[in-house]
Amino acid sequence: MPPQKLYAGVKLRETRARLGLTQKTFAERLGVSLPYLNQMENNHRPVSAGVVLALAGEFGLDITELSTGDSERMVSDMREALADPVFADVAPPLADLRLAASNAPALARAFLELHRSYRQAHERLASLDEALGRGAPHTIVSPWEEVRDFFHYCDNYIDAIDHAAERFACPDGQRGDVIRLATEALGRRGLSVEIADVAAIRTREGAVVRLSAHAPRATQAFQMLHQVALVTQNELIEATLDLARFQSEISRSVAKVGLANYFAGAALMPYAPFLAAAQSTRHDLERLADMFGASIEQVAHRLSTLQRPGAKGVPFFFVRVDQAGTITKRHSATRLQFARFGGSCPLWNVHQAFETPTRFLRQLAETPDGVRYLCVARDVSKSGGSFTAPVQRYAICLGCEISHARDVVYADDLDLSNPRTYQPIGISCRICERNNCPQRSMPPLERNFQVDPNRRGLLPYEIV
Repeated sequence: MPPQKLYAGVKLRETRARLGLTQKTFAERLGVSLPYLNQMENNHRPVSAGVVLALAGEFGLDITELSTGDSERMVSDMREALADPVFADVAPPLADLRLAASNAPALARAFLELHRSYRQAHERLASLDEALGRGAPHTIVSPWEEVRDFFHYCDNYIDAIDHAAERFACPDGQRGDVIRLATEALGRRGLSVEIADVAAIRTREGAVVRLSAHAPRATQAFQMLHQVALVTQNELIEATLDLARFQSEISRSVAKVGLANYFAGAALMPYAPFLAAAQSTRHDLERLADMFGASIEQVAHRLSTLQRPGAKGVPFFFVRVDQAGTITKRHSATRLQFARFGGSCPLWNVHQAFETPTRFLRQLAETPDGVRYLCVARDVSKSGGSFTAPVQRYAICLGCEISHARDVVYADDLDLSNPRTYQPIGISCRICERNNCPQRSMPPLERNFQVDPNRRGLLPYEIV
């Protein structure tokens, strides 16, 4: 496969504007002509290797920032939005979507925001229709989607909070005992910690923070650090929320919980020590969990956040699903995107993890765009703490593009060079264009299909 050309016009313009340079001065410092720079800034030409080196050497730019991750995410989101039946007669070619995402990202985001507002208005009308007795189906819209998009477009990395958590966990430049540090930090605020026989994982009543005795040690540590974030980093969290400009107070409240959780995970696994350990263990989840006193799920999620400029780790995607196939957590620092609506692809190994408790399942997968991935899945079911309490059953999947697979221990002994070892997977049936998938649940909304009552193949219809 030929190397992918790098078009980064928006990033070039943003860099030049940040530095306060004219096109002429910027071109001179990059060692290119003014017309050539103009063509690159407008994505008429790819960014050359010489320009990439000049950006790094002359301006100290982290060249990984030139990646097309945001553009690919927006393309995926626009494709799914355009699969809405309201756009039944509109089918922009993929090249146009990529052009819009690369050259006019603000316009693309405005389109996605407009479509989301349309869906919310439509769903509210449907809800009202049902309340009036006309029986129209509806879906209750929650602020989770707005908060999820906030983290999604931040690459799940919040720099100020990540640094604050690292300073807390490494007060002398070395990783300390976070449980002791958390206990002392809460004590200075007049709060004591009590391990009690309570149903809630964490509750705060007056000056006492109660943690469930039934929760694993890693969960107890995480919940203590969550409370530390709320009482010691509230000003920083509120400032971050102000910058995000959420549309409702409930969205802001959900995001505040998310940012406190982010601090807790970043303090339990501080960036620099965790990145070094991840690289030395080749991202072995079990070893990392043991080294940092964390759970497998916490480690997998933290690996997907290692996107600090100048010190980025392997770009991973992370997802958690329940037994119904519903995605309950998701993030992608790779080109792989997840369905916003409905379940995920049934061919993905994350769904098989429920059948093999405590085992890691490895899968080499290829998406319809031809990108190949290494996927590692495992169940993370959680006991309710008693015979009568329900068990929470989840499965997680961590993965990276195959170009990074050699840095991951789970790729050992797999035949990465054989195309036949890669399982074809998709995002969701509604936007997947594979026409020979035996697990397809519905035709793709962007394609027509026909039905022949005298013929039956893998599917009861033929995609045309």
